[in-house]
Amino acid sequence: MAFCMRAGILDGLSSMNIKSLDHFVLTVRNLEKTLWFYHDVLGMEIITFGPNRKALAYGDSKINLHEVGREFEPKANHSTPGSADLCFLTDTPLEIVVEELNKHQAPIEEGPVKRTGAQHPLMSVYIRDPDGNLVEISNEII
Repeated sequence: MAFCMRAGILDGLSSMNIKSLDHFVLTVRNLEKTLWFYHDVLGMEIITFGPNRKALAYGDSKINLHEVGREFEPKANHSTPGSADLCFLTDTPLEIVVEELNKHQAPIEEGPVKRTGAQHPLMSVYIRDPDGNLVEISNEII
């Protein structure tokens, strides 16, 4: 089924009801550094699945990790470490988030600043993971 954008409106809208994101994949240079960062700094759970595959679980989602040169098929056409721009929501007040980031010597690139989220306005801080991916950590402003 073909679709086209016309005046900002999608023609031929699908009847699929996409409800949430289950997982996404990050291609990383160094698996151990990435696991440390997302586990120790951001508090995500490290899980092993399949034949020694690693992922990071948070909330109802996970991040599957592919190390450069050891990617799993199928994969993105141009898997590149450091090309992601991610936003994670937290209920932890940003003041405590900032304290945690400082404790782990994770430099804040920007923030706290107001941003626009998918459902609500956000108050966010920005840091970089070991591959240079931009990681936004946000509180919803409700």
